Amino acid sequence: MKTRLFTVALAGLALTASFTHPALAHAERSSAGRPAAQTSASQWRPSEPPAWTECGTTQKGECATLKVPINWKKPNGPTLNLAIGRLKALNPAKRIGVLVVHPGGPGGSGINSLILNRGIPDSDPVRQYFDLVSLDPRGVGRSTQAVCSEDLVDRTPVTYPASEAEYRSLLTFNADLSRDCRARTGPLFDHVDTTSAARDVDAIRIALGESKISFFAISYGTQVGQQYAEMFPQNIRAMAIDSNMDHSITSAWHYLKTTTEDFEGSFLEFAKWCGETAACALHDEKVVDVWDGLHARATAGDLTDPADGHPISAEELRVGLFDYMYAPSDWFDAADWLKALAEGAAPPPSLTSKAEAVANPYPAIWCSDWKWDVTSFAQLDQYRRRLETIAPHTKLSPFWSDVTSCLNWQGPVSNPQHRLNIGDTPPILVATARHDVGTPAAWNHAAARQIPQSVLLEYEGVGHGQFRNSVCAHDTIADYLIELKVPQPGTRCAPEYPTEPSAARRSAENPSLTRTGRPVHAG
Repeated sequence: MKTRLFTVALAGLALTASFTHPALAHAERSSAGRPAAQTSASQWRPSEPPAWTECGTTQKGECATLKVPINWKKPNGPTLNLAIGRLKALNPAKRIGVLVVHPGGPGGSGINSLILNRGIPDSDPVRQYFDLVSLDPRGVGRSTQAVCSEDLVDRTPVTYPASEAEYRSLLTFNADLSRDCRARTGPLFDHVDTTSAARDVDAIRIALGESKISFFAISYGTQVGQQYAEMFPQNIRAMAIDSNMDHSITSAWHYLKTTTEDFEGSFLEFAKWCGETAACALHDEKVVDVWDGLHARATAGDLTDPADGHPISAEELRVGLFDYMYAPSDWFDAADWLKALAEGAAPPPSLTSKAEAVANPYPAIWCSDWKWDVTSFAQLDQYRRRLETIAPHTKLSPFWSDVTSCLNWQGPVSNPQHRLNIGDTPPILVATARHDVGTPAAWNHAAARQIPQSVLLEYEGVGHGQFRNSVCAHDTIADYLIELKVPQPGTRCAPEYPTEPSAARRSAENPSLTRTGRPVHAG
């Protein structure tokens, strides 16, 4: 049978980052550590200006393609197609300029989520003043894609290694997958790192004829923004980065610890909310006890999905809960799901799509940026045991796969972890939550400390993407982007949790899981 090709996460994740208002080649460094003056993208010029054409069906935008270098160190070398999309400012007379909104993932399509699906709706104030521009990053979607064998992708390990044999099998798989992806993708495979993505953003600025851009992102896109600020500080009018990555983390233990702590903290806040919210399906029960009971049954192999009868593992159960912790607007659904599992009753139809993983893993981009200090199964096993004492209920963040997927990866780590070294920028607004399963609070605080001109906006609730989870945070970010109104240091937004279920359920078109059921850093 002919081997099937499947676009990997960096090429085909069907991620749609919703920013809806809740009420509506790595940088070369100087000896001082700061990125050397960036000339490659600044000297680059497009072979021709963007040829905008109408795109979309129900909701329309403008789409175009830029030819940009595969390797930015060779700006006159072979090129790739970079797909970009645009929504023009709704009030041209008050147009401020271009707002580049970078998708999350890595592997998310900005054209799908932001242009065609109006991730920032037309009713949002920022739509009045900016041409909203987004893209399918290199390797993704409409841009030149990176591809792997679907058959191989479908064999991706989906459980944390439980033995020396499983650990060795994981290492072999990672080597096989990376070699396969490189062979099928060609030269682009070695140049899908975040530094190259940041250079692509500046190529968009140049192609649009803008001297400066405003920039906004949630989740993984914040790393693109951080590195853009390192390389092109003079080209920024304003930058707001919400739910931040911390690319300075080199310790696998610290990475796992921080993600697990915020998973546990988010769950406990959810349990507290349910106890205080009469409409929550588990209001009259001890949510922590219900969860602990379900987790014990899953660990013992005694938990089944009432919808179809298939066994639910402890890992699948944790991933399901983890996914609900991204947005408190999903907490009523989370309670319904847990209650259905506990009672063995069929959940509402909208919940059955929750377990489907639509897309496949994103290791090629991720493992171009991250290298981990893990050398043995014993080390990973010790981490698991320690994490279970830190998080006695949730045990382990599903983002363990961010570490294990890169072990023995054969692709280049062309953008290794480093502390940010940013200077000469306007104020950069950094937004964080108290607990965030996608980008823990510790990462946001660390990123803010590494940005001299940062101003931290703290949402005191739970969730990922404060622009959509909090009216207060949304309005503060919008005011900054539009008016350059910088919030006072120490500005905080109170928690905003739902009190009644919404008629709208989260669409299956807005997944935060890949094809193999692993989480992603999506907005």
